Amino acid sequence: MNIMDFNVKKLAADAGTFLSRAVQFTEEKLGQAEKTELDAHLENLLSKAECTKIWTEKIMKQTEVLLQPNPNARIEEFVYEKLDRKAPSRINNPELLGQYMIDAGTEFGPGTAYGNALIKCGETQKRIGTADRELIQTSALNFLTPLRNFIEGDYKTIAKERKLLQNKRLDLDAAKTRLKKAKAAETRASQLNSARLEGDNIMVNFSYMLNFLHVKWLKIWAEEVTKSEQELRITQSEFDRQAEITRLLLEGISSTHAHHLRCLNDFVEAQMTYYAQCYQYMLDLQKQLGSFPSNYSNNNQTSVAPAPSASSNVIGSSALTSTSGLVITSPSNLIDLKECSGSRKARVLYDYDAANSSELSLLADEVITVFSVVGMDSDWLMGERGNQKGRVPITYLELLN
Repeated sequence: MNIMDFNVKKLAADAGTFLSRAVQFTEEKLGQAEKTELDAHLENLLSKAECTKIWTEKIMKQTEVLLQPNPNARIEEFVYEKLDRKAPSRINNPELLGQYMIDAGTEFGPGTAYGNALIKCGETQKRIGTADRELIQTSALNFLTPLRNFIEGDYKTIAKERKLLQNKRLDLDAAKTRLKKAKAAETRASQLNSARLEGDNIMVNFSYMLNFLHVKWLKIWAEEVTKSEQELRITQSEFDRQAEITRLLLEGISSTHAHHLRCLNDFVEAQMTYYAQCYQYMLDLQKQLGSFPSNYSNNNQTSVAPAPSASSNVIGSSALTSTSGLVITSPSNLIDLKECSGSRKARVLYDYDAANSSELSLLADEVITVFSVVGMDSDWLMGERGNQKGRVPITYLELLN
């Protein structure tokens, strides 16, 4: 029973405090009550904290969009995070593209130039996908997590203490208002007590009775002066204490900025590593694709036919630079070879897949014997490797002395 009485009294006291704060807040908004202003330094710290919170949320959300453009995937990751469960691993876009390229290259045939190139591109895309996955993991750990910890941890504490400071400020201003009213009532009571009534008619007696009741009511307010002064001292002390607590928390924002700066450096380093890896992967891929020149016959069927005519081909000793970045050499020595009989050694510049049984497949950097045959197309030579013979395009060869 005593516990119930205590709970009822506490509930009534809390309700009274809430009502008092609501009245004070409303009167402040209507301009009917004075408001205690915070000092300029504290106001500046509060503004800085609010600004930090707003921009941290924006940066964090946009970073999540950058790392994971798929909104459905972000929602799924958010749900798993709230459930404290690990999200299932899913293939990312570069890895998916790489897998498609590898499957297509396998279907077309790894022995063909196009199929081999597709496989190499697919492998590079999968490496880029792995690098992308590492970027997401590193950025989430070193950048997003500290930002989220600030929003969900430090700033929530600041907001809680700030709200408590606001309540203490309302309590202080309500106490000031009550003290002011009590002193005004005390002054009014003393004025009425000193007033004298003249005459003995009924109206005078009635007026005297009203004044007597009025004085009694005003005396009640006058008795509140001492109580209000004591309450003001308590609320002022609590307000000052809460303001100091809030100030100490807010001054930690500078340390938060320093910590976020270190996290930003980690994020930039992770991006730098990612883009450097991607650049190196693509550079290597470009070099590999240089040995797969694409040539198409007049009927639009893909063939590994000879490259451009001998007058602009990649053979000889004097080097030129083509629009594709490949080194082109003069074919003068091959022209001499075609005009004379006999054979020469030649180094293969690029891999070449024979289009039919009359041609000879080549591997880059191997050395074969070549010779001319009367009546053969000017862009071709006869190649020989051991017991194997067949036509080879002169654009894929470099004569050796």
